[in-house]
Amino acid sequence: MYVNSSAGDTAQRAQDSDLFEKAARGGHVVSGLVHLLIGYIAIRLAFGDSGSADQSGALGTLAAQPGGRIALWVAVVAFAALALWRIIEAVIGKKTDQDAGSAMDRLKALALAGVYIAFTWTTFQFASGSGESSGQQNAGMSARLMENGFGKAALVLIGLIVIGVGGYHVYKGVSKNFLDDLEGHQSKSVERLGIAGYVAKGIALIGAGGLVVAAVFTSDPSKATGIDGAIKTLGAQPFGRFLLILAGVGIGLYGLYAFVLARRAQM
Repeated sequence: MYVNSSAGDTAQRAQDSDLFEKAARGGHVVSGLVHLLIGYIAIRLAFGDSGSADQSGALGTLAAQPGGRIALWVAVVAFAALALWRIIEAVIGKKTDQDAGSAMDRLKALALAGVYIAFTWTTFQFASGSGESSGQQNAGMSARLMENGFGKAALVLIGLIVIGVGGYHVYKGVSKNFLDDLEGHQSKSVERLGIAGYVAKGIALIGAGGLVVAAVFTSDPSKATGIDGAIKTLGAQPFGRFLLILAGVGIGLYGLYAFVLARRAQM
């Protein structure tokens, strides 16, 4: 009991730290920059340029710029702080909650912690010079899993989970539930930004999950290349250039919404 109380007190003190909160909010800023870069790459693809329209492509683009490695190390710290903040929320609830929060709120915080831990690791790889295309990594992992029935079932489950997450993003955007994550009353421009951003990202995730499932049923692991593959699949359709531009703008709008989160998110 003493250990649990001590851990809770430590977590509470961490939440009360202004410096820690600012570092965690910095994670949203970095997320916004990454999504803006993904959107930019998608628009470039529409006009015939090459690149990976996903997190690895965005981080690789940033690493290639003057001072890019330094910026990536800053991003590692910000993502790690946001991941730790979400872990604390899963343990003791949100700082702004009057009580410990519901079990669903804690589960969401834990899931978000997992996302930001993955972001932290990927960013660390690029900051240290060992980053690789996530599309190639996904295809390679899919090829290994597809060597047996259990692995294929796991891939289908992963694909369905990604589709579910994408569907939740679309729902969250259309229903405007994202406003519950923000402090105070929001303007119509913030509402529109959130709707467009969540719907666009949700559609991209649904496409990525669908490609994973399709890879299993077609025995073609090269299809399971994540968001980059989903965006490039859009480009291969009739009116592909228009769809790529639309996807790029939508993901970029999600990036702008992340800046709103950095300032107004309920922490």
